[in-house]
Amino acid sequence: MAAVVTRHKHFAQEYLSTESKYVVEKKMPEKYIREESMIRGPKFVVRLRSHTVYENSAIKLFCTVEGYPTPHVKWFKDDVILDVSSGKYFVESNAGFHALTILKCATDDTAMYTAVASNTHGQASSQASIIVKRCKEEEKSSPYSWLPYQYAILPEIKYTKINITFTETFDVTFGKEGDKAHLLKESRWVKMESGGGVAKLSLTQLAKDDEGLYTLRMVTKGGDAVHRAYVFVDDGPPPVPQAPGAPMDIKIHDANRDYVIVSWKPPNTTTEGPIIGYFVDRCEVGTENWVQCNDSPVKICKYPVQGLFEGHSYYFRVRAVNSRGIGKPSRMSEPIAALDPTEFERLHATKLGGRLDVVTYYDDLEAEGKAPGPPSKVCASETDRTYVVLSWVPPVYRSKAPMWYYIEKLQVGAGSWQRVNTKVPIRSPRYAVFDLLEGKDYQFRVLSANMYGISEPSEPTNTVTTLQLKGVPSAPGQVVATRETDTSVLIQFVVHGLTTGETYVFRVQAINELGLSDESQESAPLTVRAALKLPSSPYDVSLLYCDGESMVLSWKQPLHFGGAEVTDYYIDKYNVAKKAWHEVNIPPIKERLHKARGLTAGSVYQFRVYGANIIGLGSASTPSAPFKCEAWTMPEPGPAYDVTCTEVRDDSVVVEWKAPVYNGTSAVTGYFVEKCKKGSDTWSKVNESSVNHCYLKVKGLETGASYVFRVRAENANGIGVASTSSDLEIKCGVDEESGDIYLSFESCQMKEKSKFAWKKSYQEITDFSKGIVVKTSGSHSTLLFKNPDKEDLGTYSVSVTHTDGVSASYKISTEELEKMLALSYDIRNPIIPLKTELAYKILERGRMRFWLQAEGISSAVTYKFFANNKELVNCEQTKMSHDAATGIIEMVMDHFTVDSEGTFTVQIQDGRAKAQSSLVLIGDAFKAALAEAEYQRREYIRVANLKKDSVFHWYKDDVEVIPEVPADLNSGVCKFPLTNFSKKDVGLYKATITDDRGQDVSQIDVSGKAFDDVINELSRIAGSSASELSIQCTAEGIMLQCHMKYYTEEMKIHWKQKDSKIAASERMRIGGNPAMATLEIVEPTDKDKGTYTIEIVDPEKMHSLYENAYAEFQRLKAEAYAEKNRGKVVGGLPDVVTIMEKKTLSLTCTVCGDPKPLVSWSKNDQEVEPSDQYVVAIDSGKFASLTIKGVSLEDSGKYTMTVQNKFGGESVDIVVSVYKHGDRIPEIKPTPTPKRIMPPTVPIVIPTAKSATPAPAVAKSPAPPQNAKTAAPPRGMNHWNPEAFFAFFGGWMA
Repeated sequence: MAAVVTRHKHFAQEYLSTESKYVVEKKMPEKYIREESMIRGPKFVVRLRSHTVYENSAIKLFCTVEGYPTPHVKWFKDDVILDVSSGKYFVESNAGFHALTILKCATDDTAMYTAVASNTHGQASSQASIIVKRCKEEEKSSPYSWLPYQYAILPEIKYTKINITFTETFDVTFGKEGDKAHLLKESRWVKMESGGGVAKLSLTQLAKDDEGLYTLRMVTKGGDAVHRAYVFVDDGPPPVPQAPGAPMDIKIHDANRDYVIVSWKPPNTTTEGPIIGYFVDRCEVGTENWVQCNDSPVKICKYPVQGLFEGHSYYFRVRAVNSRGIGKPSRMSEPIAALDPTEFERLHATKLGGRLDVVTYYDDLEAEGKAPGPPSKVCASETDRTYVVLSWVPPVYRSKAPMWYYIEKLQVGAGSWQRVNTKVPIRSPRYAVFDLLEGKDYQFRVLSANMYGISEPSEPTNTVTTLQLKGVPSAPGQVVATRETDTSVLIQFVVHGLTTGETYVFRVQAINELGLSDESQESAPLTVRAALKLPSSPYDVSLLYCDGESMVLSWKQPLHFGGAEVTDYYIDKYNVAKKAWHEVNIPPIKERLHKARGLTAGSVYQFRVYGANIIGLGSASTPSAPFKCEAWTMPEPGPAYDVTCTEVRDDSVVVEWKAPVYNGTSAVTGYFVEKCKKGSDTWSKVNESSVNHCYLKVKGLETGASYVFRVRAENANGIGVASTSSDLEIKCGVDEESGDIYLSFESCQMKEKSKFAWKKSYQEITDFSKGIVVKTSGSHSTLLFKNPDKEDLGTYSVSVTHTDGVSASYKISTEELEKMLALSYDIRNPIIPLKTELAYKILERGRMRFWLQAEGISSAVTYKFFANNKELVNCEQTKMSHDAATGIIEMVMDHFTVDSEGTFTVQIQDGRAKAQSSLVLIGDAFKAALAEAEYQRREYIRVANLKKDSVFHWYKDDVEVIPEVPADLNSGVCKFPLTNFSKKDVGLYKATITDDRGQDVSQIDVSGKAFDDVINELSRIAGSSASELSIQCTAEGIMLQCHMKYYTEEMKIHWKQKDSKIAASERMRIGGNPAMATLEIVEPTDKDKGTYTIEIVDPEKMHSLYENAYAEFQRLKAEAYAEKNRGKVVGGLPDVVTIMEKKTLSLTCTVCGDPKPLVSWSKNDQEVEPSDQYVVAIDSGKFASLTIKGVSLEDSGKYTMTVQNKFGGESVDIVVSVYKHGDRIPEIKPTPTPKRIMPPTVPIVIPTAKSATPAPAVAKSPAPPQNAKTAAPPRGMNHWNPEAFFAFFGGWMA
């Protein structure tokens, strides 16, 4: 479908820019010519369109199809028919209009959707893609958003540990390197995922086409990271033994209205017999019917498929044939549509006004009645053995009548012009002429035609010669193979999957469309050696000379060459002032010495260097020290450079160097070498008199000691600066995985026959029985100590054969060995960190749970439990388990008895890591645990451990009572419901369980306080469920009703009329039923008018509620008194002040408070001290001011005035902006800041009146005024609960 999608995108890009949303298609009059074969078959008048939507939104795909008989439409998702019965998809079909609706899209709805229309005359299909994007974070709804605000809370989350890994986000691309490296894209064969620090590539239906080198490139802020892997694909078993494999790399070319050209590559196998030919198959999209296109096998790897239906989409595949039979088919091609490639180029849009366009063909624009002109520039764009693809430029055409073309051919020297297409008119200016003879010369010309006539023929093409079948190519020449990595070699392409150290020979076959050539000669044998890698970074970038405009730099070569010689270097410079890196050289530098030109005198620079080998560019060196670009004029010479050590012996070494670049004001006369022991800062001269050559053999060294050397040059004016020091080449360390102590050495001068020779005390190591192992890989060699001890102390040296004395030595001292042994022990014996030590918990039935929690364990963890040094086994009596997610390891002991006293221990091992924890249960601690366990065991036996013949009874006052619902002993809970609870239910209740083991009794006394508690709880439930009062008229009078969950006469319920309590009488009947409380007024009169209130009261809480309400009243009264008398700013201060410098600013306002408040001023939160410039004043205790004389720019800022007395105060801010004379007045938008209220500094004491304060809860509450709002009882006062009663009572007291 790639071609169809491309054309749709082209159309949308060209015409959607006019913001059109509707396209009106103008039908051609019936008098125009139409192809009879396309009238009756299905045809999409309006095709599907692609959409991109957010998840959870709706989407609708629609199309219009015409044809006779009426076509039937089926819908497919990624070539799988849609299941419309699932309820997710809704399909409509009405008079040629067809639609597919998805009401709520999810991300898995992202796919290619196909509508396939079919009738008895054929099929047609249309495709569109739907891309569903995830919602943005701010658009996501909370799962609890439906709750009210006060309840919209998350459930409690309990956890013991959260592991968080912060990873940098990165873009991921996958690529495949075949004949050409290309970027992989999502398809039915390739699925790519990335996120959460993981990138994944899935090849859904593996085929031989997928074989190759795959590359993952991650682009992060720190740069690119590349990883590669080679995928080998073996052919599956053929349908017939010895049949050929599947052809590969099938491609579609030159798709047109009724034909395409299919090409492929032969199978990638050589064990079967020669291939006779190929069959090409096609399948229309939406069906599973494969049709063979050629009757006899085609011998070349290209075939033109004709007879396609315009507008239909097809898949293609190829099968190879040999003498044994037909092989497996190739992977099918991408879907391709048979369409006129120039159809959209002939479209024309006419603006009608608003957002509506008319889209027509250029063919339909002008008046009728003219024959078209001849085409031009006819040429053969593709030539093969039996066909030629012609293309031409259409004539300028402005007629409404459709135009088509006729093609004529002429075989040179064999007759006249013959018309090629006599039955089917050609619409597009491109056509393939088939059925030509091989190796013949032809000419072609094209004629334009419409209903009014035929044009003159075009100019004929140049002579076109069809190709002639010549055969397969000849065998390639000599094969030259070179090393690439430790598992691959290079033969103009990379051969992967080889074994390091093995020797291989190679041969090559050439391929063309006819098949494979003979095999080439074998290559010379090649051994696969160490992997080639990028070099490490150079180091020790040094300055050797500066002339004020340039600097001469030197550096040391990388320690790791990556298996190939470092041939090129690149330098970057960094101007410290400008803070930017720039390249110094574009062409690579071959030597480790370079003059950086074009520098600015007086500027400070840093440099970094990259090394490159055959693989590529390595990492950059550490930036050099800052070098100032100023000319050297010192009389002494500059530093020597490139100091190296060779011929390392037990007491001597040869030091070599190169002469300084800068000699000073006179010639260099000699050199001095200095040495320094490793770990020391003391340098000493090696030679007392200078040497005039660039090397020196240093003798008298301490065997096993490590040294570094540096060189100074001398001239007539003195001794110059020192060079950079030489290197220590042997490295000592501990392997982080195995814990082995190692000595490692890498040589950059390895040759084909070079080998490493390790020695101890300069004697060759021959005894490997004590765990010493030598591992060598390429230019790197490692000496491992598997079981190090004191016998391994000493001096170790290594030399490389077939080099110029490359060698080094290292002494392992006692102190260093002890440090490395400790580090090795920690690596080999890691400890599992524990969050909690071993603890216990007593469970039901008296079982004992021993448990601990580790910081983290894997699913492969192992552990053992011990009791008094005796290992316990995992069985029914001691069940052991662990949870890797939480790190909990536990053991449940079924029988905890007197014999269990002692020490419990658990030992854990997870990989190499170990841990142990113990718990001591002796003495009082054990007795307490045992007592609790026995109690839990008795409870279990008493309640839960029942037998089938156990009998349960209820008794009240020793008289058996039988509940309506019999006791269910299996549930473990037996209930005795008391309906209509009242004083008649007071008594002693007993429950008994009896079986052959005896009887168990449990009792409860429901009387006195227990009875009152039940009534109070019922009052609470009734109060929280009480409804509004309602009125019910009866024959005797009026009944007030209050419905509630439960009512009984023992509940403390008060009825009131106008705040006066109503006593029960013959006229005022107080009562109710279990569902409501009632007050019946018998024979009501006018005196009974008024407001009635019902109160459900808890007597125990009445007094405390009053006290709480009274205390709240006193607090609110005190706060109101303090608010009235605290310090306040009444007004007069602006929010922003703008003033020109040298003017006088006066900030004045009115303040109040009782007692008179204190006023203070601050600037930018620093107190303003009164001075000649700052004058602070307060007049009559009411008018406060701050005067600033001769303001300056420094006086700009935030000023704060604070007013405060013992009852509190407040502060306000003023922004002052000072500008210079002549400048524009700055525009500062005032941003009012609220006043900040300050609390009282001392407890509030309200002055008391002479009359004594009435005692709370004794004096009778005064009746509220008649016009008060509280005369009518508010909603909710018909029932009681502490919060409602408190709010009402406190409000009345206030």
